Amino acid sequence: MYTPVMSTPDRLIEATQELLWERGYVGTSPKAIQRLADAGQGSMYHHFSGKSELALAAVTRTAAEMRRTAGLSLDGPGSAYERIAAYLLRERDVLRGCPVGRLTMDPEVVADEALRAPVDATLAWLRGRIAAIVQEGVDGGEFVPGTDPAPVAAAVVATVQGGYVLARASGSSAAFDRAVEGLLSLLAARTRQI
Repeated sequence: MYTPVMSTPDRLIEATQELLWERGYVGTSPKAIQRLADAGQGSMYHHFSGKSELALAAVTRTAAEMRRTAGLSLDGPGSAYERIAAYLLRERDVLRGCPVGRLTMDPEVVADEALRAPVDATLAWLRGRIAAIVQEGVDGGEFVPGTDPAPVAAAVVATVQGGYVLARASGSSAAFDRAVEGLLSLLAARTRQI
């Protein structure tokens, strides 16, 4: 998990990212973070004032990583439909769920404005980026006139996040795959057949 050259703060943040994804905020204890990061209590509190500050650093980093990963598909080559499809079809650990989306189900994160802010900002960024791609498709004649980018973008994000929930509930990635397949069919119906 860690490289020998990783700094103690980086190890602590990465361990917290992993534990938040796996256990949520309440289930992530300072001792568990220290154990996974191979860092002592003194090191943790030397670099961070406490669990809340460390969790904020971890959530912020997780959000930035999600933006980078999504950007690889959304900013890649191809038509608007192809880039959205690439985002929907990219490889994911579906049964683990989304490391950002799962935080929205954590009452401690939702109740803490500072922890919730990077989650909300990342999901808003994702909707905005997808809406811009849909608008490119409308402007370029790829999508039929009247296609409203904002609801399409919201549906894409909701399909991915909901697909994770369906997959975890069923214990199978097939539920996620079916949701993506359905959305791609609906999006294809909005493209101009040339």
